[in-house]
Amino acid sequence: MNWIDQVFSDAQQALFEAVLQPVMFALGLGNLLEDGYRATGWLLVGLLQLVVMLLLIAPLQRWRPVEPMVDRAAVRTDIVYTLIHRLGLFRVALFFTVDPVFTEVFGWLRGHGVATFHLDQLVPGVTDIAWVSFVLYLVVFDLADYWIHRGQHGMGWWWQLHSLHHSQRQMTLWSDNRNHLLDDLIRDTLLVLLAQAVGVAPAQFVALVALSQLSESLQHANLRLWFGRLGERLWVSPRYHRLHHAIGIGHESRGQGTLGGHNFAVLLPVWDMLFRTANFEQRYDATGVRDQVEKGRDYGRGFWAQQWLGVKRLAGRA
Repeated sequence: MNWIDQVFSDAQQALFEAVLQPVMFALGLGNLLEDGYRATGWLLVGLLQLVVMLLLIAPLQRWRPVEPMVDRAAVRTDIVYTLIHRLGLFRVALFFTVDPVFTEVFGWLRGHGVATFHLDQLVPGVTDIAWVSFVLYLVVFDLADYWIHRGQHGMGWWWQLHSLHHSQRQMTLWSDNRNHLLDDLIRDTLLVLLAQAVGVAPAQFVALVALSQLSESLQHANLRLWFGRLGERLWVSPRYHRLHHAIGIGHESRGQGTLGGHNFAVLLPVWDMLFRTANFEQRYDATGVRDQVEKGRDYGRGFWAQQWLGVKRLAGRA
């Protein structure tokens, strides 16, 4: 673990000094160099993810596709979403808008004696073994993500935003980040608050997010793949998650058109098994939202159209 951390730190420093630091000085942002260095870490993680997606997941899609590629324009829009998130553009926007609020709130709490709680310190010796601490936080964050996902499907107003993610009928490795920006803002805010509450280290938080994102890229791939009877119950596979996106199955209660659904787990299917939302059927259905097919509801074709229609749905006007 130490050598991996050192290699990453060296690469982050090199990228920061060669690219971001000169740009920040040129823009008069020298007072934000520390924040720029942190942003470089997210940028490096995103670049590494894109390399893995292109060299590993993309060939798998071509090897065993579920369906032919018939809507390349929709896929190109998903690529825009992926680049916005994986290259840190969304986090830069959060830095200038939401982060100052977080800083004020957390500073106020510490000033009033509310110290940071470190979950991994509850079990003696855990903090001395990096991978054990990482697994502990992974389980905690995945459980939280499961319930966030249930909220996205169970609360009518939140579904008006999250339904954009499910409106993609041409699923590919690029589909994971196809979300309304307000939906992402709510989810990220909840996870940041959790990170502060349980005391996860910044480097561990970056690693947790990176692992989750890469796994979710695989899950959304146009890939006919499952992990076997045992593996399907240990980690979310493309088959398992595709069923979550299936029309009339994955995001409806018993196919009746009401909010609910199956297979909400982000990484660990155990949560679906524990809370009775798992569906392990061996099938690869068409993806999308029922009202697209039955009522012709428009979710938009391009990035800005999709974002605007999400706001209108939230306001009850689309």
